[in-house]
Order: sequence, then structure tokens, then C-alpha cells
Amino acid sequence: MGQLTILLVKEIYYPILAIIGVPANLMTIVILFRGNCGLSKCISIYMVAMATADVLVLLINVMVYYIFSCHFPLSFLSHTPICKSILCMTVITLDLSVWFTVSFTFDRFIIICYQKFKTKYCMEKTVVVVITIIAALIFIKNIPFSFAYESEQIINKLEWGCQSSLAFFSSPLGVAWILFHTIWRVWLPFSLILLFNSLTVRHVLVASRRRRGLRGHSNENQSDPEMENRRKSIILLFTISGSFILLWLTAIMSFVITRMTNTTYYRGDRTDPAYIATETGAMLKLLSSCTNTCIYAATQRKFREELKKLLKSPWTLIERLVKNETKSI
Repeated sequence: MGQLTILLVKEIYYPILAIIGVPANLMTIVILFRGNCGLSKCISIYMVAMATADVLVLLINVMVYYIFSCHFPLSFLSHTPICKSILCMTVITLDLSVWFTVSFTFDRFIIICYQKFKTKYCMEKTVVVVITIIAALIFIKNIPFSFAYESEQIINKLEWGCQSSLAFFSSPLGVAWILFHTIWRVWLPFSLILLFNSLTVRHVLVASRRRRGLRGHSNENQSDPEMENRRKSIILLFTISGSFILLWLTAIMSFVITRMTNTTYYRGDRTDPAYIATETGAMLKLLSSCTNTCIYAATQRKFREELKKLLKSPWTLIERLVKNETKSI
């Protein structure tokens, strides 16, 4: 029963995730490119980068890997070179999603905590260079992945399927790469997000007390534009990074536990709690690729307005066409 339940959930969950997530992120990219949300160029570029990474995760990890490859096991996607490329791209896209979120968190940390430095750091060229360097490092870091898998069988001189290469994973290079990959994917990014957020909170609390002291008790009821801008930035920062950490938490915990206990959950029993926890973690982890659009709509008034305009635009176009057709008649 447990096996059927988790398989049924996956059958329903991943198509719905793709159907909702891809259009939502594409709309986010279009809205941010228009530049009418009242956001700075820097933050807009980071948000576009995160939305682009999320689209890639949904297209490759969800649609290609979890839907097409699983449902069409004898298609061209099962040829070993293509299969290896898909597996490699699933790692790259998740790395991009994780590290673009880290870079966004660091950017907000600099903007909020170091007002003097932000004019030098928060420039379009700087943001583009940072994003390009992160993407290049991720691609370089995953080069060994092409040696981590080999074909399962050869039929008519064609290699089919992918399986872990024992020679690679038992070699010193493979062991070192797995350790580095674990630090890169799990420990380092989430430690940095928590560190930057805690430093940001500390700075804001200290700055708030200092400003209240300077303004005096007589001005307590008056609005403070600077503190209001910081408050909005902090709300956006914490909702994005907070939801990201919460949705990845199950995947991280199951990853750590299975590594510590050397659990092999894929070989046989799909009612095993380790397997169910791993699959649940994967579903929640991929859900993080759909949440940012909802966060922007909930926290940014101008983004909500632009989203409404974009959703109404097809109907507005149809209405105009109908009116023009009526006039011509």
C-alpha cells in the first residue's frame, strides 16, 4: 500500500508541478524584464537569474527526468550518452538554483548592511559578472560527472541506460569529488544563507535602535522612509531564503541520514521509510522552483499589478480584435 501511495503521488505531483511552475516562472521573467516593478536593476537581474534556473530545473529535472525518462524507458532518452547528459544537467540546474539564491542573499546582505559599499557592488556589470562566474564554476565543478556513470547494457552495438560506475566512485578522485559535491550542495550554501541572514538581522536591529534614539521619542509616530525600505527588503529576503531552506530541509536530512547509515533505499523495498523520506524530500526540493513567483506576488505590490496586467493581456488583445472586426463589418 505504501509503495502504491508514493508512486501515485509522484505520478500526479510532477505533472502538476511542471504545468504550474513553468508558466509561473516564465511570467516572472517577462515581468522583471519590463522593469516596472520599482526594483533596482541589481535585484531584478538576480531575480531573473533565479527564475531562469527554476525554469531549467522544472524542464530538465521534472519534465525530462521524472516524467519523460520514467514513462518512456525505451525512447532515445535511454541512450547512454543522452542519459548521462540528462543526469549531469539535473545536477547543474539544481546547483544553479541553489547558488543563485545564495548570491541573492549575499546581495541583500551587502545592500542592507553596507550602505557605503553598495554603490560599488550593486552595479549591473558586477551582478552579471558574479552570475557568470557562478555558472562557469558550476559547469567546471560538474565535469567529473561525465565519468561517474556507464552504460547498463549494449544492444546492437548501442549503449543503453545509466548506472553508477564502480571504478569511478571507488577511486580517490571519485571519493574526493563526492565529498566536495556534498559540501558544495548541502553544507556550504545553507551555512552561508543562515550566516548572511543572521548578520542582516543583527545589523537591522542595531540600526533600528540607533535611529529611534536619534529621532527621539517625539517623532516615534512619524514614518521613517529608510527603515520602511529596509523592512521591505528584509521581508523579500527572508521569505525567499526561508522558504528555500524549509523546502530543502527534508532532502538534506534524508541525504545526511542515508549517508551516515549507508542505506541503499533504491534496491528493492519502496515501502522503506528511507525511500519515502528521500522521494518526499525530492518533491519538496523541486517545489522550491515554483514558490518565488508566489512570494513576489505576496510581498511586492507593483509585481502584483504587473502580473494582473500580464494575465489580462490575452483577453485585452482578443477584445481589441473583436472590436476591430465589428467596426470593419
